[in-house]
Order: sequence, then C-alpha cells, then structure tokens
Amino acid sequence: MVAIEELLPNGRYDEARGNRQSACTGRYTVTGNHIDYVDLGFTATGDIRDGIPFHEHLVHYREGDERARQ
Repeated sequence: MVAIEELLPNGRYDEARGNRQSACTGRYTVTGNHIDYVDLGFTATGDIRDGIPFHEHLVHYREGDERARQ
C-alpha cells in the first residue's frame, strides 16, 4: 500500500493511504532536524536528514523524487 503524506505550511499534515484520502490527519512541528507528529490516536517522531523526513520506519520523499521509485 502506498501512503502519501502532505506536510502543509500551516503545521498540519494530511495522509492518504491507498485509495483513502485523508486517512490520517493531524499536526506536526519541526524543531531543528526533529519532527513530531500528533494525531488524536497517536504521536510519532522522526528526523529530517538532507531535507528528507525519516518517520519511524518510513522515509518520505518529495513528489517526483526518483529515489521514491527504488
């Protein structure tokens, strides 16, 4: 299943999973190279390395980034 997470400029995120739009939404904050996600049912953390968010066991690439196809 493909998940597409959009980090919005207002500190909110919207994640689509498979055919389900807005399957997970919440807010995020970035402090230095650290990112925190907060939703009603969970919290998660990650780090930003070379502009790429690493969230738990996932790596989030920008749309169109060739590395996402590997």
